[in-house]
Amino acid sequence: MNLLKLATKTIFAGVLLIATSCGDHLTELNENPNGIDPASANPNQLMPTVMTEAAKEYLGLGYGDVGGTMQHTQKDGWFTGHNSYDWSPRDWNGWYGMQRNNNFLQKRAKELGFKFHEGVALTMKAFIFGTVTDLWGDAPYTTAVRGGESNEFLTPTFDSQEVIYSGIIEDLKAASALFATGDKTGVINNYDVYYAGDPAKWQKFANSLLLRYYMRISAKKPDVAKAGIESIYSSGIYIKTAAEDAVMNYIGANSANSWPETVAFDLTESNWRRIKPAKTLLDKLVPSKDPRLTVWFSTVHVQWVADPTLTVAIDDFIRKDGVVQNGVKFLTDTQFRAQKALGHKFTRHFNPNLIPATLRLDTSEYVGLPAGLLDPSEYNYNPTPGQTVENQHVSQLSNVYRNSSGGILKARLASAAEASFILAEAALKGWSVGNGQAHYYAGIKNSLDAWGVGGQYDAFIKQEAVAYKGTLAQVMEQKWIASWTAATEAWFDYRRTGLPALTAGPASPQPVLPVRFIYGDNEQNFNNNNYKSAVSALQDTPYSVLRGKNSQWSKPWIVQGTNKPW
Repeated sequence: MNLLKLATKTIFAGVLLIATSCGDHLTELNENPNGIDPASANPNQLMPTVMTEAAKEYLGLGYGDVGGTMQHTQKDGWFTGHNSYDWSPRDWNGWYGMQRNNNFLQKRAKELGFKFHEGVALTMKAFIFGTVTDLWGDAPYTTAVRGGESNEFLTPTFDSQEVIYSGIIEDLKAASALFATGDKTGVINNYDVYYAGDPAKWQKFANSLLLRYYMRISAKKPDVAKAGIESIYSSGIYIKTAAEDAVMNYIGANSANSWPETVAFDLTESNWRRIKPAKTLLDKLVPSKDPRLTVWFSTVHVQWVADPTLTVAIDDFIRKDGVVQNGVKFLTDTQFRAQKALGHKFTRHFNPNLIPATLRLDTSEYVGLPAGLLDPSEYNYNPTPGQTVENQHVSQLSNVYRNSSGGILKARLASAAEASFILAEAALKGWSVGNGQAHYYAGIKNSLDAWGVGGQYDAFIKQEAVAYKGTLAQVMEQKWIASWTAATEAWFDYRRTGLPALTAGPASPQPVLPVRFIYGDNEQNFNNNNYKSAVSALQDTPYSVLRGKNSQWSKPWIVQGTNKPW
C-alpha cells in the first residue's frame, strides 16, 4: 500500500479532530482540545502504529547486532557489540510501548465488534510478546501494560517463558479463528500496512507464527509441538508463497521511516560503510553459486592478484585495468563506484613467493570479514585501517542497501521460506507433515522468489551442497541463509539446535555465542523484586561468570536441560 497517502490521511484526520475539539473548548474547559477521546478512537488509525513499529524493531534486530551474532554480517567500525557480543543491559521499553498501543487496539476492536481488528491485535500481541520472551527470557506478560488499572500492576510480575509461549499459542489460535470468519466489518484496507485488509492472508500469517512457536517449544513440549504443527499442516492454511510473506515496505521520507543505514540521512556514509558480509556466510554462498549472492553483496573494490613475476612482495599502488596507478594506494568508495560503473576493474598484485608466511591474502571477488576479529578494519591487508575510508579489499553490501526504500528493502516478519523449512524439520522428526524433501526445496524456492532470483532455482538445487541429503544440519543451514535481514529467527533456531555450528571469534569474551539479551537497568532499578525472581530462573553456565547470572550466556527456560546450543 502507499504509506505516504496513509500518513497524509492520518494527519488530515488529526487536523479535523483538533478543529472540532477547539470548537468545544470554550464550553468544555476540562477536555484536552488536542486529544482523542479513547471512547471514540478508530481501530484503523491504531493499527499502523503497532504494525510499523513492530516491523522496524524486528528488522533492526535481524539486520543489526543479531545479524552479527549469526554471522550474516560483521562490522569494521563500532564493532564490538555486533561482532563479539560485548553487550550491555538492554531495556525493552519500545516493545512494551507497542503492546500498550496494541492493548488499546484490541479493546476498541472488541467494543465495536470488529473481528478483523481484534484478530490483528491478537496476532501482534503474540508477535510482540514472542519476541520479548525469545530475546530476554521470563518477562511481564499477564500483568504487563496494566499500570492504569491498579497500582499493583506498576511493578508487574515476570511470567515464566512456559506461560508466555502457551499464551502466545492460544492468542494465535483465537486470531486464526477470527480471520477464518472473513468478517471485514469496519476495515479500511489502506490502514493495514502488511496485507491491505485481507483476512485470508492474516490467517496464514497467524498460522505461520503458530508453526514458529510450536517448533520453538519442540524440545521442551514435543507432544504439544507435534500436534500443533500437524494440525496447521493439515489445515493447509499457512504462508506458502513469497507473495504471501508478512512484510512492511519503507516510506523513505525521513530517517525514522527509512531502511537502516541508508546514506540519504548520513552525509558521511559511515554507518553504511562499516557493515560488511561475514566470511561465514560468503563461504556458503560462493561455492554453491547461490543466486542471492549478487543481490545481497558487492564484489571487492580492489581484488588481490597473485603475481610470481613481481619483484617486490606487494604492490604499493592499485592497478586500474592492469596499469599501476603510481602514487595511488586507494580511492574513496564514491570514486570506486563511479569508476566501476564505467567498466573499470581495480587490482593489486602480490608475489606469493615473497610475502611473509603469516600474511594470507584473500584473492576472491567476494571477501567477507571473519567473525569476531580483534581489529577487523585491518583485514586482508587493508591500506586504510580505521574508520575514515572503506576497506577496498573486503566486500560491501549490495548498493541497493544504500537506499531509503523500494524494491527488496522490506521488513520481513514471517515468510513462506521459514514455514517450509519448519515443515522440513518436522518431517525429519517423523511427524505427519508430508514429504521433507519437498518442504526443503519449497523453502529454497520461496527464498529465491522473495529476493527476485527464483528463475535460477532449477540450476541452483543441482549444486552438490544444495541437493537434498535429508539431514537436519542441511535444513538448518539453508534456513539460516534464507533468514538474511531476519537473523533473529536464525538465532533462536541456533539456540535450540546448535545449528549451523558457528564459533565465536578471537575478540569474543567467551568462546561461544550468546543465547539471550541482558535484562535492562530499568527493571533492576524500578522493579527489583520481580527482576531478581526472573534472574534466579536463569541457568548459570561456565560462560556466565563475567556478568553474573543476568548474562548473555545464561540459559533461559527454553533451552535449559536441552544441552543446546553448547
